[in-house]
Amino acid sequence: MNWKRLSAMIVKEFSQLFHDRPILFILVFAFTGIIYLAGHAISMDIKNYPVVVHDLSQSKDSRELISHLRSPYFKVVRYVYNDRQTVKALDSGKASLAVIIPPEFARNLRQNKADFQVISDGTLTMSAAIANAYIANILNAYNLSILKERGVFKVATLKQLPQVDARVRVAYNPNFTHSWFSSLLELFNMITMISTLLTAAAMVREKEHGTLEQLMITPLRPVELFIAKIVPTVVMVSLFSLISLLGVINGIYGTPLRGNFLFFYIVSAVYIFIMSGLGLTIAIFARNIAQATLMMLLIIFPMMFLSGSFTPPESMSTWMRYASLLSPMRYYIDFGFQVLFKGNGFIYVWHDIAGIMIFGIIIFGISLRYFKHLYNSVA
Repeated sequence: MNWKRLSAMIVKEFSQLFHDRPILFILVFAFTGIIYLAGHAISMDIKNYPVVVHDLSQSKDSRELISHLRSPYFKVVRYVYNDRQTVKALDSGKASLAVIIPPEFARNLRQNKADFQVISDGTLTMSAAIANAYIANILNAYNLSILKERGVFKVATLKQLPQVDARVRVAYNPNFTHSWFSSLLELFNMITMISTLLTAAAMVREKEHGTLEQLMITPLRPVELFIAKIVPTVVMVSLFSLISLLGVINGIYGTPLRGNFLFFYIVSAVYIFIMSGLGLTIAIFARNIAQATLMMLLIIFPMMFLSGSFTPPESMSTWMRYASLLSPMRYYIDFGFQVLFKGNGFIYVWHDIAGIMIFGIIIFGISLRYFKHLYNSVA
């Protein structure tokens, strides 16, 4: 390998990258704007969940129950007076939850057999499940308040009852701040997508401008050209991911970064190199940047869905759980959270690094083989 030729080619690749304004915009926005938006927009909590109330009781007890549906979780957007209005509010999307209190609610409450109806819009299953859980917690608190008000339970009596004291301690994210998780997850997604896109775009650009054939008749060897296309991506993605970590994830959201940065970036550089090799393979078969982008999405999205970033592998069906082992993103995302979020060292993540390396050898071998085949066919 001729280091002088290689360094000259790498400088040329950096020069082309810095003159490609659309790619630079994508690079900057992906590691700043998208990650910032992910931290704000993606949340598993419900806030101001819209509720309509059909209160047929119109009693002090029903109003007391309704008063528990308060911010920040619920927001009563409207009182309705018949079933048609209730259905219309749910169908139109103006409300996601309907609380219907029967006329005999107050009388039944005095007889210890009161009930009311909750109708939930299950279109967004996750939000609906969380809202129903909150309703159950609110109902439990309401029941306890009634028992205390009636003097059924006193403090001394409660202390004499058998009970289990569950003391839950939440590690790493004690306040359940979803922006910590979602922004860090989006960083890992952007590292994967941008690493693939930048290298694919660099190669496709050579095809579109007709300069690929010129490069292949130069003294450059296939491996030298291959490495020259990948090095700028490794450098730029690593640099911008560091800016994103310190400026957005830690700087804006205050996400604690507990792990060893050097360890994280050594493994990340290997992962970026692997994804760049995948991008070169895509570019070999693509005729233009639009085709390369579509092919990239067809490959990246299944990898993303199988990575466990949205659904833990344990919650997947059996065959999907085994299929997730074929996604290099699964190993990298698990590695990233273990190191940056938990501060774990090599002994905890060696299996993730092994998975990344195995896929790296496979992807690197396939991409280099096809690249040499293209090089030889042109040369």
